[in-house]
Amino acid sequence: MYIEEQIKIISVKSGLSVSEIGRRLNKSPQAFSQKIKRGNMTIDDLNDIAMVTGCKVQCCFIYPDGETVVIE
Repeated sequence: MYIEEQIKIISVKSGLSVSEIGRRLNKSPQAFSQKIKRGNMTIDDLNDIAMVTGCKVQCCFIYPDGETVVIE
């Protein structure tokens, strides 16, 4: 699933439009929407979105042997 789809799901579940999330992050709705469409979100961007929507972001690398390295 692409980041754009995931952010739309978060938007629906949080009851906030994607435009409103952008506004709460002090970005114009157009600029925020374009950033999402380009898919060039940083972990800091994702953490900001999580803060606004009441979610938590958890990222990790998973090696073939199952070992994980969590990104915080």
